[in-house]
Amino acid sequence: MRWTVLSSDLMVFFPAALWFVWAYIKDGVGGSGERREGWMWLLAMVLLNPCLVLIDHGHFQYNCISLGLTLGAIAGILSRNELVAAALFSLAINHKQMSMYFAPAFFGHLLGKCLKRKCPIVEIMKLGFVVLGTFALVWWPYLHSYEAAMQVISRLAPFERGLYEDYVANFWCTTSVLIKWKRLYAIKPLKLMSLSATILAFLPSFIQQVKSPSNLGFLYSLLNSSFSFYLFSYQGMFYCWVDTLFVASICDVFLIFVFLCFIIAVHEKSILLPLLPASLLALHEPHLHGWFTYYALFSMYPLICRDQLLLQYIAVLGLFVLIYYSPGGNYGKGTNISSGTMAVLSLPLLCSILLHTVYLQIEPPKRYPFLFEALIMFICFSQFIILTLYTNYKQWMLDFHPRPVGSKKDL
Repeated sequence: MRWTVLSSDLMVFFPAALWFVWAYIKDGVGGSGERREGWMWLLAMVLLNPCLVLIDHGHFQYNCISLGLTLGAIAGILSRNELVAAALFSLAINHKQMSMYFAPAFFGHLLGKCLKRKCPIVEIMKLGFVVLGTFALVWWPYLHSYEAAMQVISRLAPFERGLYEDYVANFWCTTSVLIKWKRLYAIKPLKLMSLSATILAFLPSFIQQVKSPSNLGFLYSLLNSSFSFYLFSYQGMFYCWVDTLFVASICDVFLIFVFLCFIIAVHEKSILLPLLPASLLALHEPHLHGWFTYYALFSMYPLICRDQLLLQYIAVLGLFVLIYYSPGGNYGKGTNISSGTMAVLSLPLLCSILLHTVYLQIEPPKRYPFLFEALIMFICFSQFIILTLYTNYKQWMLDFHPRPVGSKKDL
């Protein structure tokens, strides 16, 4: 099984990472020529994702395949191969439906590009046909039998698993300490609330990309969109997106409805989704990437301890820190952080370091057996909220500080 994970990395994730770094550096996404020197550091940050290493090589869940396909789709967009990107992202969705965390970012960015071209309807239609063709190819073995297709769909919608599972650092689990969501509401109103919260969370990022699509904005949008689903979506939420596409020809006008049905699972391992775009922004936002990676890994700490992977946890965290602070790294560049801000951010950091030891050495009170898990969840959730507010702000600020050179290339 270890060899199958390694081979999946070598065949899917590694080539996609190389393609992304090449497209990123060639296009100058960060807007600064001096960042070309850090391409090897960027590649190391993308490949050395501590959470992905622990989950895929400890649990054998093959997230590297869906994330690799998504990364290939992102590289396709940066290199202006939108049709290839559409096909790769469709494959990622069909491999793991959690890839739909990125759907609003892809849809908003591609729609914004299409609307700025000479024949927007034709451009939208080309993308639509690629998506439909890819889905039809993947689902072809099940389309001959209605029962077989429905069995697959039913297994993709585990509503019985509830609003959340375990102590995941999202909104519903964190606030459930004060508000007992599962006791107060039935499944249907909970699904509607989580759907509304998720849409409201990613809507600003989505609108910005439709309004002003850019490659750097697209990377921010991927992070903001995936954060929205991680923080607010239902454990087994079933969404049905209806995208109305108008197709014009000489003879007639067709109205096409494209239904993309997907289910989102939210648990500790879902943090892998927002971690991917965070690593892609490592050159542009080195502090954000390092901070987020640490707390994402810390949010999985109880799971790691239960699975007896503590030694591996320490090893990958140490390796990440070593490369992150390497002499050729980019950690010292970027946004300057004031001493006051650093003092505020240091408090949860010190608490997290203390909790690493407390969790292993001290028994929690019998009345509150999951006290330490809850504290870890609170700390990580607070940091995730701060980060998502910051990245939404940074994405919208791109409209006031447009890319000075080569901005037309993005279209």
